[in-house]
Amino acid sequence: MNYEFLDDCPVTRVAIISLHTSPLLQPGSGDSGGMNVYVRELVAALAHSGFDCTTFTRADRAGLPEVVEVEPGHRVVHIEAGPHHLPKEALTDITDEFRDGVATWYETHELPDVIHGNYWLSGVVGHDLKHVLGVPFVSTFHTLARVKAEGGDPEPDMRDRAETEIINCADAVCVSCDDERDQFLRLYGRPDGQVAIVAPGVEHALFTSGAQAGARHALGVDPDVPLILFVGRIQPLKGPDVAIRALAAMERSDARLMIVGGASGLQGDGETQRALDLVDELGLHDRVDFIPPQPHHILSTYYRAADAVIVPSRSESFGLVALEAAASGTPVVAAAVGGLHSLVDDGDTGFLIERRNPRDYAARLDQIVSDPHLAAKMSAAAVARASDYTWRRAAHRLRNLYCQIGVGELVACD
Repeated sequence: MNYEFLDDCPVTRVAIISLHTSPLLQPGSGDSGGMNVYVRELVAALAHSGFDCTTFTRADRAGLPEVVEVEPGHRVVHIEAGPHHLPKEALTDITDEFRDGVATWYETHELPDVIHGNYWLSGVVGHDLKHVLGVPFVSTFHTLARVKAEGGDPEPDMRDRAETEIINCADAVCVSCDDERDQFLRLYGRPDGQVAIVAPGVEHALFTSGAQAGARHALGVDPDVPLILFVGRIQPLKGPDVAIRALAAMERSDARLMIVGGASGLQGDGETQRALDLVDELGLHDRVDFIPPQPHHILSTYYRAADAVIVPSRSESFGLVALEAAASGTPVVAAAVGGLHSLVDDGDTGFLIERRNPRDYAARLDQIVSDPHLAAKMSAAAVARASDYTWRRAAHRLRNLYCQIGVGELVACD
């Protein structure tokens, strides 16, 4: 991989917008998920490459410091905007207040050379700040309304309109892989700004293969029982119900399922209760463990303890869980959607499932847990596949993108 920098780059200061969720929060519950990891790790890698990065997020509770210095060149600024305890669905009402808070910050600090919004709510703010501050604007959506609608999870028309406006004004839109780029172009057309592939990474010092027996001992898991792992927020999009039904359909009646994650969104508690009710309905109460969200460094132990990780999402722009599992040497059985096409090599590092039929997942899970030779082969291939993804590489790609748009004409909004 070529890590050469573009010469004479005018960009040194970056404003990252992460309105609805802070990179300082633990992923796995509420509105905290893979995007938290993405922002935290990618901004850290940008700072290590020489950028001065300021991430703006909403103060969601009292007593937060205005500025948290994470490391040299990497700080998080909490912006007061609206009541502290607001659900994500209500944040559309405070985007103007949040924008004004960021603009006020820059009245006493050097202006950024580029603004980078993460998720559509941050894109709304970044779009406005492009005009207020007169600097280039990059958007990473992470999820898109039209993509979610295709997966059976429709979003309000307001979001689709906002995303269209953001796309039409962004100087660059970042996607994670070829599949996401092709899907984006099919659904939204080619915008005036760039569409750049910036694949996320994984922290290989943390997520690495190791002794399964040791990991199981640390978690108190029977070393002889097949263990399936689901990691993610408990919400329909992530498909915990499919994981539970897949366990019920497995031939290995001694297999166990661990669900690591918490409730998400306004319906989160209801979804959690539905998952618990489904476990009781299927008679699996002694074979399914619900584990609260875990610190990122502890999560690696769960990956190593598992025989397979199941990712039955309706849609995934990338799928950090699948990448972290692969780096940990654990085969993945995943939905054949979005970025999971790029992360899981079907039949080599795991299996891709074309439909949402739990029996299809169960058949592949049984195949892995019943064939140690296949599992070992997939484990080695998964580690090799994951080695292509590093945060350093992502930062270098993003740096070159910033440099390119920093010397060009800004995209004119329609």
